[in-house]
Amino acid sequence: MKTNIAVLGAGSWGCALTSVLLENGHHVTLWSIDEAEVKMLNETREQKDKLPGVILEGDFEATSNMEDAVNGVDIIVSAVPSAFTRSTAKTLSQYIKPNQIIVDVAKGIEEETFYTLSQQIEEEIPGVKLAVLSGPSHAEEVGRKMTTAICAASKDPEIAKEIQNLFMNEYFRVYTSRDVIGVEIGGALKNVIALAAGIATGLGLGDNAKAALITRGIREIAKVGVASGGKEETFYGLTGIGDLIVTCDSVHSRNRKAGILIGQGKSMDEAVAEVKMIVEGIYSTKAAVGIANKYNIDVPILSEVSKILFENKDPRKSIMDLMLRDKRDEI
Repeated sequence: MKTNIAVLGAGSWGCALTSVLLENGHHVTLWSIDEAEVKMLNETREQKDKLPGVILEGDFEATSNMEDAVNGVDIIVSAVPSAFTRSTAKTLSQYIKPNQIIVDVAKGIEEETFYTLSQQIEEEIPGVKLAVLSGPSHAEEVGRKMTTAICAASKDPEIAKEIQNLFMNEYFRVYTSRDVIGVEIGGALKNVIALAAGIATGLGLGDNAKAALITRGIREIAKVGVASGGKEETFYGLTGIGDLIVTCDSVHSRNRKAGILIGQGKSMDEAVAEVKMIVEGIYSTKAAVGIANKYNIDVPILSEVSKILFENKDPRKSIMDLMLRDKRDEI
């Protein structure tokens, strides 16, 4: 069944998901605030800057007019960077119909409020029906139809199933969940641990250190997530450990890349400038530590990343401080 869908955000992830939806026979209107980006997409059907080589084949158009993009659509997919989720939702609230289904596919936590992205959307658009889509899924691979497994989460299981049916095909497998907060916390905080893994790589510490950071990192993520209302088992599934592994180890990971540059001696600003894309983990770091402090949770890795990013702490000193913490049992 053909569905009319608006995708807000024409970055690599928005375009990769657009390609999946087009593959499944749906009509997609892709919105971007950037007029030049819209012109490029309509003329070439390719995001040449952020997802080169992926042609958007099917019933597709791009626009910079948000009202036109969402008028009469069945589903809205929010793929804007996390830092712009609230402002985009505020603008969107003027145009959507009651009980509109919105699927958030970005990952992050608001520093001031500790709200996840779906919570920000709910606050700006009361009564909206929300789902989130998350998991180990780099746009570069999804756009090239490489095998991927991901999770659609909603408090309403019927909406989760609807999103599952919308996206799932032979290369893009979708599971469902009702643990929205757990899925979102996992997706946001894994970016912070990926920065840590990248820093370790940049320092030349090797695979042993990276494995330790991933393993201890998921424990920190789970503790923060459970305290926030998530289910512990969620953090040992696709949207927790699965997403963490791929983000810590993939050449496509912008968080890992930024971490490597910081480990090699560059400042946070220099690393972001070289990556040339938004590094979501930086925006989530302060919020992650803030939530941990709120619930009095010990999160040494997350805390050290925050000190490296915002207090100019020497990464080598951070590693030394992690290694020389008081002796303790693992679990």
